[in-house]
Amino acid sequence: MKNKFKLSAATLATSALLAMMGATAAVAAEPELPVITQELVAPPQLPPPITRKTAAHVVVNLTVEEVEREIAPGTRYTFWTFGGTVPGKFIRVREGDTVELHLLNLPDNKLPHNIDLHAVTGPGGGAAQTLIAPGNEATFTFKALQSGLYVYHCATAPVGMHVANGMYGLIMVEPKEGMEKVDKEYYVMQGDFYTEGNYRAPGLQNFDMQKAIDEKPTYVLFNGADGALTGANSLSAKANEKVRMFFGVGGPNITSSFHIIGTIFDKVYFEGGTKFQENVQTTMVPAGGSAIVEFTPRVPGNLTLVDHSLTRAFNKGAIGLLSVAGPDKPEIYSKGIKKPLTAATIAKVAPAAKPAAKDAKPAAPAVAAAPSVHARGKAVFDANCAVCHQADAKGVAGVFPPLAHSDFFQQRPYEMAHIVLNGRSGTMVVNGQKYNGVMPAQDLNDEDISAVINYISVELNEGQPVLTPDQVRDMRKKR
Repeated sequence: MKNKFKLSAATLATSALLAMMGATAAVAAEPELPVITQELVAPPQLPPPITRKTAAHVVVNLTVEEVEREIAPGTRYTFWTFGGTVPGKFIRVREGDTVELHLLNLPDNKLPHNIDLHAVTGPGGGAAQTLIAPGNEATFTFKALQSGLYVYHCATAPVGMHVANGMYGLIMVEPKEGMEKVDKEYYVMQGDFYTEGNYRAPGLQNFDMQKAIDEKPTYVLFNGADGALTGANSLSAKANEKVRMFFGVGGPNITSSFHIIGTIFDKVYFEGGTKFQENVQTTMVPAGGSAIVEFTPRVPGNLTLVDHSLTRAFNKGAIGLLSVAGPDKPEIYSKGIKKPLTAATIAKVAPAAKPAAKDAKPAAPAVAAAPSVHARGKAVFDANCAVCHQADAKGVAGVFPPLAHSDFFQQRPYEMAHIVLNGRSGTMVVNGQKYNGVMPAQDLNDEDISAVINYISVELNEGQPVLTPDQVRDMRKKR
C-alpha cells in the first residue's frame, strides 16, 4: 500500500510537470501581436475607424494635465484633464486587442490622479494600478473583451470632484467586424460644473463642493466650455452626408436628454451597446454612460445640439451647432411665409362675443382703424420675438432682456440688428439689470429685420424708424 501511494504521488508530480510544460508551450506558440501606438487628437475630432481585421497590441500614452482656461467668455476655471482637453482624448481599439495604457501625471500638477475605464474587465477598471502622484507614470494592460462605447474617468477621492473638474473621456471598442462607413464622425461629451460664482460670473472661479453635493450645477456644458461647439467652433457637414456622433456624459451627476434640433436620429445605439433603435428624436444618456447616434442632414442651415432639459441649454450652456451646407430643398423644408392677419381671418378665428349684460348699453359702432405702417414689423415681432421677450416686450428677469423702454435698444439699435442677424450669448445689461441668455441667429430676410427693428423703435420705445433693408443687406455682407 505504501509503495502504491509513492507511485501515485510520482505519477501526479509527473503529470503536473507535463501540464505546466504544455501550458508554457501554448503561451510561446501564441502569435505575437503587432504593436500600434494609439493616435490621440483633440475633441470633437477622434481617431479614424479601424480597418484591420486582426487583433493588435495597442499602446496608449495618456497625460494628466491640470490647466487653467476659460469655461465661459471672461470666466476662467482650473480644469483637471486627460490629455489637456475636456473631454479627454478619444481612445479607439478593436474587440480582442490588448491595450497597454501609460498614464503620466505631469510634474507641474498638484494632485494624485488615476483612471477607471469602463471597458476594463477587472476590479476598479484600472484605478488601483494607476494611482500616482505628480511626476510619475503608471502602466497596466487589459484585454478589450466586449465591443461598445465606454466612459473612462478619474477615480481618485473625492471622485465626484475629480470628475466635476473635467476628468472623463470615451473609449470605443469596435466590434471585430468593424463599423459601417459614414461620412463624418464627431466626439461630444456633456458634463456638469460647479463654480462659486454664478453662471458667466467674470474672473477665476473656484470649485464649489457644496453645489456639487447638492447637484446644483452652475454650468452644464458640451466639451468643457460655454460655446465650445458654436461660432467658429461649430461642427459641420454637407446635406445628405451620414454623420455619426459618439456622445457621452461624464457627469458627475446630471443625465442628458440629448437632442439635435432639426434632425431625427436614424439610429441610436442606446447606452453605448450593440443594439440600436431607429427614428429617435431624443435619447436619455446617464452620467457615466454613452450613446452612438447616426443621422443624415437633408437641408442647409444650423442644427442645434441641446440637452432637452432646456434651461440647461439656454441658461447653463448645453448648446452646440452643426452647420449644414447644401442647396435649398423646399420639397423637404420650405422657407415659409409670414404676414399680418387680415380682418377677415381674425373674424373667422376670433372667439364668439359674449352676450351683453342686461343693463349694458349698446356698444358704439366700431371705427375701422387705419392700417399700421408697422404691421409687418408687429407680425415679425409676434411670430419671432414675443415667445422669449414676452408679448408686452418686458422680457423675463435675468434671462431675456426687455425690448420695450430699453436703454440698450435706444442707444444701440444697429447693434440690435446685428444680434438678430448673428445671434448673441453672454451677459447683457439693460436698464441697469443683468441678463444671461442665448439668442440664436434669426432666419429672417432683410425687409423683416428692418421692419421689426423699426417697430420696436417706434411702437415700444417712442422713437423713430432707424433702419432700412439696404442697411441690413450691408450688415449681412460684412458678417
